[in-house]
Formats: sequence, C-alpha cells, structure tokens
Amino acid sequence: MGSVDFIPYWQVNCPLHEMTIDCPPFLAGLNEKDQRIVGMPDASFRVLMWEEVSAIIRENRLELFQRIPSELRRYKAFTYKLAKQYGSIASFVLQERLRWQEPIKARGAPFQYAEDIKILWNDWPYGLDKRIVHLVVWTKFELKANTTNGDLTEKARAEIDDFVTRTFRSRLPAKNVMWFKNWAALKSIHAVEHFHVMMYDPDPEFIREITNGDVPQCEKPEL
Repeated sequence: MGSVDFIPYWQVNCPLHEMTIDCPPFLAGLNEKDQRIVGMPDASFRVLMWEEVSAIIRENRLELFQRIPSELRRYKAFTYKLAKQYGSIASFVLQERLRWQEPIKARGAPFQYAEDIKILWNDWPYGLDKRIVHLVVWTKFELKANTTNGDLTEKARAEIDDFVTRTFRSRLPAKNVMWFKNWAALKSIHAVEHFHVMMYDPDPEFIREITNGDVPQCEKPEL
C-alpha cells in the first residue's frame, strides 16, 4: 500500500510562493473549526444559497455561516496585520472605515439621525451565492440587549426592523431582505455596535448609493 501525503492545514489553498514549512503566525492558535475550514480545499467548499441563508437567520443558527477557506486564510492574515498596526480590529474600523472619533456619542435616539449610522460592505463576507449582498450597519447608539440572555430587547428589535424596512425593504421585495445581530461569542468587533443585513440580488446602483460607493477590504488589490 502506498503512503498518503499529509498536508498541514496552513499549506492548503496556499500559493506556492507563500508556502512555509512552519505554521505562519497569523494561523497559529486557530480553534478547531477554523483549522478545519482553512485546511479544506476551496473546491470542496459549497457556498450557501439564499433559501439556506434565510433559514439560518430565521433559526438563529449563525454559527453555520463560514468563509470560503482561502478567504478565511486572507482574513486571518489581514486581522493579524491590523492588530500589529492599529492595536485592534476595532481601532482600525473606527479610524479607517467609520472615521468616528472616540468617545463615540450619538446625536439622538436610535435611528433618529443619519449621522449616527453608517452602512458599509462586510469587509470579509461569508461563502455565499454571489447574488447575495452582505452589508453591515454601524451605529453610534447602543442596540439594547437583555441582561439575561444577551439577545436584543423587543424594543431594540422593533427599531432595527423598522429601519431595515424603511431603508432596504422599500427598495426590493421583503422576502429578499434579512437581518441579524451576532451573538457576543460570534462577534469579531465588540467595541462598536453593528448588525448585519443580507439581500438577494439587489440593484448594484442601490448598493453603491446606500454605502456611498464603499468597497470591501477583501476586494482591495493591496491585499
């Protein structure tokens, strides 16, 4: 019987010129789930379709969202670099993406003033059908949560839903718009309030308008 070659997870999906014998620092200490994803060939990864995305959000099974393996690798390299340069991902988001000064203070009540809200692309979206657009709504005001389970209060949930209806569902069919707020355990950025909006096959011009022409970090050539 012939031997089966073992490929370390950090060498999978890795361009030859970037391949290293030892695990690079940005992939060291990954949890079991991330190791498994990074070590999966992109060809074996199946992107999620809109019906699956909708079900995941409705059932609050957000842990099922995963990045394409090679994109997860790029994301880990990017955040490792950011932590060294800015001290944290949150600092980068505040300084470069939102350009909000600390301390963050809202002008008014939740969703009262446009200046307290910024809508941007998700810089590192999950592995989804390319017709699905994933945006992040950043807010200067708190999105109130219950102290018992950490879930949004009914009032906060209603306020977010009203905003999503006015801003997104008014421009495409309601069935093609979903939103969610990550649990604390799944949030990569804790210092700035935000929630996620996903849309199926929206007009690209509407997306340019609502994001003020934003471009996600994953599409920037220097990465």
